[in-house]
This record gives sequence, C-alpha cells and structure tokens, in this order.
Amino acid sequence: MVAAYIERLSGVREAPTVKQHLAAIKMMLNWMVTGQVIRSNPAASVRGPKHVVRRGKTPYLSAEDAKTLLKSIDATSLVGLRDRALIGVMTYSFARISAVLGMTVDDYNANGKKWRSPTAREEREVPRNPGTPQGGRVPRRLHPGGGNRGRQEGAALSVVERKDGKLSERPLGRKNAWEMVKRRAMGAGLTHMLCNHSFGATGITAYIAGGGTVEKAQKMAGHSSTKTTELYNRTEDEITLDEVERIAI
Repeated sequence: MVAAYIERLSGVREAPTVKQHLAAIKMMLNWMVTGQVIRSNPAASVRGPKHVVRRGKTPYLSAEDAKTLLKSIDATSLVGLRDRALIGVMTYSFARISAVLGMTVDDYNANGKKWRSPTAREEREVPRNPGTPQGGRVPRRLHPGGGNRGRQEGAALSVVERKDGKLSERPLGRKNAWEMVKRRAMGAGLTHMLCNHSFGATGITAYIAGGGTVEKAQKMAGHSSTKTTELYNRTEDEITLDEVERIAI
C-alpha cells in the first residue's frame, strides 16, 4: 500500500515532495514499532524516487549587497529595528527562518562575557557577531513591554500593529517575513529574487570566502552533513564569474 501510494504520488508531485512524504510515513511507522504497536516497519523497504542535488539553488547576496540591504533599513523605528535584527541574525548565525522566528526573549541571554542566541530548539548556541547591526544585539526595544523586566517567554521578534505602531504579543510569521524581505530588497534597489533562506546562504558563502571551513560552517548552521552546507556555499559561483570575465572579446 505504501509503495502504491508513493508510485501514484510520483505522478503528480516533484521528487523532493515525494521523498518527504515517504520519510514522514517511515518515521510514523518507526514510532509505532518503538511503541510495540506493530512488529516491523512495512515501509522500510519502500524506495522513493531518485533525487540528487549537486548545486544549491537558493538565491543569495554578495557581501556588498548584504551590507547595502542592511544599511538601507531605517533603524529609527520599531519596524526597521525588527527587520534589521531578523536579517542580521539569519545572516551572521546561518540560522533558518523558523528558528529565528521561534526565539523568545528568554532565549536571548548572556553566557559569561558573550551574548548568545539559540538558533534552533536543540539548544545550539552561536555567539553574536559584533559586526551585526546594533552591535550584535537584538534591540531591547523589540522585547514585549519595551525590553524591561517584562514577559521573558514573549516572542523576540513580534508583529508591529498598524494602528498604533506598538509591538504585539504575536510572533512574526514566515509569510510576513518573506514579504518583508521582498519589500526591503526592493527598497534597497536590489533586483535579486530573495527568499527567507537567502541569508543563510549569504552568510555561509561570505564565511567560507573569508577563510572559514565547511566543517565549522556546518556546526554553526546545525546541519547534519557537510553536503547540506555545501549546497549553501556559493563561492564557486563567484569563481565561475571571474573566469568568464577573462574572455576579452
């Protein structure tokens, strides 16, 4: 039955989607095996469609364009501060959008002499880069209650109400973040087709281009394999462009 479902799904969905569905089914059945509901996983031998990705397709920014984008955001308003903080954290920590949006005020804490912000729910921590906007700090003004001793469980990056311009208790959503990224890119005069994952690719590319290693980038990003990190490393794209420019015709 599982094999028939995967075969039929392959006719209407792309290979990555089919593989995700199969992985979810296998995980559910493994959980049932662990709970002694069933004796064995009937989907263990089912194989999904072959899908090999050798080069990442995530759009990214050059270091200069990333600086231009961050500098173009007005930091005198709450919305500007929030947007710069969101883009800055994703760029400098390689964090995924869901991890950053899921951060609470309590997640943003000091550990010794270094301020740290968990970038995923597995308690992984990355020291804040002093070169990030606001000196590597998520502005206290963005915290619910004005950043005083308010609700520590509140979202670190909240929705700003249009009526009064004040922070709400609702965390910023992924779609809202994507719309913000497109709006900010357009405002900075960038024509790049960006997405929420573009800043992780931008940060990893800049890090490796600056002498960092793929292994360290993997740990910082929390990837399970260096193969995943390599998909976000776009330094080879820059090399290719340099070589093409040698054609002086």
